[in-house]
Amino acid sequence: MFEIYVLRLGHRVLRDQRISSHVALVARAHGADGVIFSGQYDQRLLRSVREVVARWGGPFSVSYVADWRRKIKELKGQNFFVLVSTMYGINLPDAIAEIREVTETRSLLIIVGSEKMPPDVYELGDMNVAVTNQPSSEVAVLGIMLDWIFGGLELSKEFKDARLRIIPQRNGKNVIGL
Repeated sequence: MFEIYVLRLGHRVLRDQRISSHVALVARAHGADGVIFSGQYDQRLLRSVREVVARWGGPFSVSYVADWRRKIKELKGQNFFVLVSTMYGINLPDAIAEIREVTETRSLLIIVGSEKMPPDVYELGDMNVAVTNQPSSEVAVLGIMLDWIFGGLELSKEFKDARLRIIPQRNGKNVIGL
């Protein structure tokens, strides 16, 4: 079975706390195996995401790398296929067949940016992928990409070692401790 990791480039502590945490939340809830942050080191962000995993289950890894170029090269050396999420890429409907074919033999690294992407990201990636070729939210784009990759199967994923679980309700809410 292939793995999917999300690399969040260029995290800025004062500006990106909420969006970067949402990138991690969407990655986890929609089937990714982990998130890797780069940019400014943010212990609070790492702790916050790990606390979500502890409460709601996993597995889901959370890490930080200072040298994202080295991390991309390392994962490519481990046979990862690198998708760069960018509005300049091939629109997802036109790329999904190749992405699904690749995942038969390789794992995926999905790169999502914060500030403007450095030019060499586009050269390190194996494919630039867009969800529309318009400006959009990296959080929304990541959720859509993962949904298309998993074909909706991620929506029924079971998380292990959770301390909390939601019992779906038509009205109201029901959260139980485990």
